Amino acid sequence: MASSQLTFALVSRRRLVGLAFGAMHSARRGIGSDIAGSRPYRPGDDVDTIDWAASAKLSAARGQDEFVVRERHAEEAPYVVCVCDRRPEMAHMAPPLPWLSKPAAMRAATELIYQATANARGFIGHLDHADGATFWRPPTSERNAREIATSRAELDRFEAPSDTLALALAHLAEHRRVMPAGSFVFLLSDFLQAPRDEEWLRALEHRWDIVPVVIQDPIWEQSFPEVDGLAFPFADARTGRVTYVRLTAEEAIELRERNVSRLQELLDRLRGLGLEPIVLSSAESDHVLVSFAQWTEQRLVERGRGW
Repeated sequence: MASSQLTFALVSRRRLVGLAFGAMHSARRGIGSDIAGSRPYRPGDDVDTIDWAASAKLSAARGQDEFVVRERHAEEAPYVVCVCDRRPEMAHMAPPLPWLSKPAAMRAATELIYQATANARGFIGHLDHADGATFWRPPTSERNAREIATSRAELDRFEAPSDTLALALAHLAEHRRVMPAGSFVFLLSDFLQAPRDEEWLRALEHRWDIVPVVIQDPIWEQSFPEVDGLAFPFADARTGRVTYVRLTAEEAIELRERNVSRLQELLDRLRGLGLEPIVLSSAESDHVLVSFAQWTEQRLVERGRGW
């Protein structure tokens, strides 16, 4: 993705405490654009930090020279990790089937996340179990980091175990030194095999900014089409075996209600844990961008565009 293309802004829930010279607001005082507050001038303060208008008002009120210094928050480089779910089920609806390609949606989302990280002058990392083993690249600013992550996103390997997301969270917990509090962890999955609540809670104890990216087909997983007596091919994602099933209208309605309820229960569960999921129903770049931009906008609204 070219740097000139549109992306979304990484908006953290809390101020970062990481390495300086990034583009995100920090908990530390330092050089930056975000105002932290004011205090009296102390010998040695940079003259450029003096708030002359506030100093003039205070001096007039007290009848003597008083100087006020405006402090600012430093800017930090965010740490970002993409965790890609590569269970066989994630490739279940890949082309030539005419439905949502989860691999394509995952690629579009990771490319967007990489670009957002680059814009914030951050550090990008990647984690997956594409071939059943752990592939881990800690967040880094090395020039080839994005190329490595992109090549992983383009892999045509989906052999991860069913508990790959839980394994990923546990793996990250073992590497807390390179995953400071406030690190973004984007989990890209259909979440049909989601971590248990206790696994979520253990990960949240590290104060990471975990963002579930829910990738589900809008027809077959978030809903179900109206059918009556039609036979549908159902394939086992792990064995590839295909069987044909004939559904009645009542069975289709039951499946639709179950799928709608399943998605709502998932979103409610994630939000109940304090997480803010992003839902992707298409692999089209415009849809992916809008979904992530809405996440950014919601975070800005919730924090009142300030701290």
